[in-house]
Amino acid sequence: MERIRKAFSSPAGISITSSVLAAAGGLLFGLLLLLCFRPASAFTGFLNILTTGFSSPAKLSKVLYQSAPLVLTGLSVGFAFKTGLFNIGATGQYIIGTLCALYTAIIWGFPWWAAMLAAAVGGAVWGSIPGICKALFNVNEVITSIMFNWIALYTIILVFNNTPAILDPVGNRTMNLAAANPGAIIPKWGLDELFGSQYMNISFFIAVAVAAVIYVVLNKTIFGYELKACGSNRDASRYAGINAKRNIILSMVISGALAGIAGAIYYLSGTVQYNLEKNLPSPAMGFNGIPVALLAASHPLGTVFSALFISYIQVGGETLQPTFAKENIDIIISVIIYFSAFAMLTRMLLQRLLSHKKESGSKAVPAAVTAAGAFPGEDKTTDDNASASGAAENEDTGDNTDNESGVSGQ
Repeated sequence: MERIRKAFSSPAGISITSSVLAAAGGLLFGLLLLLCFRPASAFTGFLNILTTGFSSPAKLSKVLYQSAPLVLTGLSVGFAFKTGLFNIGATGQYIIGTLCALYTAIIWGFPWWAAMLAAAVGGAVWGSIPGICKALFNVNEVITSIMFNWIALYTIILVFNNTPAILDPVGNRTMNLAAANPGAIIPKWGLDELFGSQYMNISFFIAVAVAAVIYVVLNKTIFGYELKACGSNRDASRYAGINAKRNIILSMVISGALAGIAGAIYYLSGTVQYNLEKNLPSPAMGFNGIPVALLAASHPLGTVFSALFISYIQVGGETLQPTFAKENIDIIISVIIYFSAFAMLTRMLLQRLLSHKKESGSKAVPAAVTAAGAFPGEDKTTDDNASASGAAENEDTGDNTDNESGVSGQ
């Protein structure tokens, strides 16, 4: 029982508990929402949300497929959080990554890994601009990031509309990668046959590997320590000799690169195409990285599990139709975002509560000893006299030492 209490009172236990409460609160709100619209079908729809993801290998493969870009956008937002920045521009960096990946794959014939690197470079460049504005001109990164989300959206529309070779002749979609450049499709390695689904490829494992690398960088390197130090207290880190401006820019560069890779992973799968009309006003994948990061408390490895959860309820939400509108699941995710923000407050309250209990427990023993007068078998009077005589001896010794020092000084 003591081990369980210590586990829950640890920082990791508090974070996990608050995140679980946030997710449960969002799901409960979703159930109430369904009850308001169609009470007779509410519990059936809610059960579908909770069970569809594991109902078949094909559904599980779609959960993994959709969670891969969510892991990376969550890492993008969480990495900036760790360094004291709010990268709300993951959507714009995701779009630029999509642009670079598809352009290099279709027009230049890059293989999938080279197109993914191009997406990382594009996202890094796009993320560096708010970082430079923050570091050199102290412009709030939230404002510049939001502005660059819209700039990125209209940039990809402008480039695609003026590059006829990248668009399918029918509709406003990009060319089918299987026809334009089969080598640009992320390999499946037989996972599609194993799961019986075209959605399955190695993208999820790439995302997990990137999360592991980010964990090592943040927790096992000097560079990661400097980044987190700047995030905790920029003035103190600057006083300690850390280049805060450089770290701000590098933090946004890395965050942008992660979001750019997310765009490449999603659209180089060979199962979806970028639609100029459907993706207006902007893809939700970048914004969904915010609840992923908040639920994981910005922990790189925790981001994997929170992304799986968001992807899981998204796949389950698809079964709500036609009884319920598909937007219900978007509302549930939006509520989880708010509860995730409250989860940060919950963590603070739990930490204060547990620390107060520890202080109360530590004060209980001295109080009992004082009430008893002394430990069993001890004479309090004798101890007091001994303490007094010891103090007197110390004072005499101190006086003599001072006198001797004074004489020798003279």
